[in-house]
Amino acid sequence: MGTQQIDYYSSQDKMYVAADCIVFGFDEDELKLLIFKRRVEPDKGNWSLIGSFVKIDEDVDDATRRVLKEITGLDNVYFEQSYTYGNANRDKGYRCISIAKYALIRIEEYDKNLVEKHGAYWYKINELPKLTLDHDKMVIDALNKLRRKARYQPIGFELLPEKFTIPQLQSLYEAIYQRKFDSRNFRKKVLSLKVLEKLDEKDKSNSKRGAFLYKFNNKNYERLLNSGYNFEI
Repeated sequence: MGTQQIDYYSSQDKMYVAADCIVFGFDEDELKLLIFKRRVEPDKGNWSLIGSFVKIDEDVDDATRRVLKEITGLDNVYFEQSYTYGNANRDKGYRCISIAKYALIRIEEYDKNLVEKHGAYWYKINELPKLTLDHDKMVIDALNKLRRKARYQPIGFELLPEKFTIPQLQSLYEAIYQRKFDSRNFRKKVLSLKVLEKLDEKDKSNSKRGAFLYKFNNKNYERLLNSGYNFEI
């Protein structure tokens, strides 16, 4: 229960604050986004990001965690703040400021029953339907932010399975940037970072010879995350 507060600003105008989540996942060599159809007016039935109004006694990050937990069933989801959207006429329902967060999840780990219960669906990033309000802009802004982040930090720990191949990692970067990379240069670059540990196992789903599986070295990965290393391919 929240503590009852004295409203020293009672003479001022009121407005709502929303936490909207741009939830990215990676599956079948495609970057995907989790969206659902709005259940309230205005624009009821239109495609929307998942989100919620922030409760009066709730921190914005806690609201984000609550939304992600309610929809995906996952705790400790990686998320970062994208931007704040405060145009006076952005929401036809009432004056509302939205604080957008982009989240990265391993798509095979989410609770499929919960997602289906909320009527949410994964869409390929390049096949998204029109979204309500200013959510299209939120997605574009978050994707651009993710691309900038990927230039300076190795992305993949939050999106790939625990064990993956270098071609899978390359596919992730190609999905984020929507362009192809030279396989030889990509392999040389990622191996030089010393963030991958080669395993004795192989993925033979695409060929009899198979491709060696790797996992991230947590210690070296965290070191690069904090160093501002230029990871541009």
